[in-house]
Amino acid sequence: MVTSGSARSAGPTCEDPNLYWYDAAVDLRHEVQRRARVEGSLIMVDEFLNHRVDPGIIRSIGDAIAELLAPRLPDVLLTAEASGIAPAVIAAQTLQLPMIYAKKYLGTGSRYSYAREVSSPTKGVEYRVEVARRILDPGQRVAIVDDFLAGGRTAEALGEIVEESGGDVAGLCFVIEKDFMGGRSRLERHGWTIDSLVRVAAIEDGEIRFTS
Repeated sequence: MVTSGSARSAGPTCEDPNLYWYDAAVDLRHEVQRRARVEGSLIMVDEFLNHRVDPGIIRSIGDAIAELLAPRLPDVLLTAEASGIAPAVIAAQTLQLPMIYAKKYLGTGSRYSYAREVSSPTKGVEYRVEVARRILDPGQRVAIVDDFLAGGRTAEALGEIVEESGGDVAGLCFVIEKDFMGGRSRLERHGWTIDSLVRVAAIEDGEIRFTS
């Protein structure tokens, strides 16, 4: 089970190295420290989390997110394509709830949806996150899940979409939070509750320093 630092992993339990399933506890911080690449202020976890997905680690991440969100009694989980889908769908499966992913579009559109414009400083683009109005019912408690919390713009857009739909933000949960990017403050201004499995205090000389 992942809390602030552990995930299920220690190595494949079968002889085929291309088939990954894990049954031993592993420190998620250690996995990030060992397997992530640092590129400037970016923490690249695309080899096991948000491009190539390690099923053992994602299973434990999803279970841990579900454990954190269960007391908040959500009716549905919401994420944004594409990086948030893997942890969100596992958490939803554990909670036995539906999961919605907001679609991202470049430019304007005339779709019948709840939408927000989001500017991404790291990617240098502006895009729209949208959820079709027929998909997100009013009056629901919606928990938001994503792989990263950095500046918080996408998560804020999702929370505003939930509230525009007539729902309540039941909480937000992230796999990795970069404390030095200010996203938590942005989200807390809305009165929302934030949880993260791993929090990074700083990146110094290409090394990740975790929040104690």
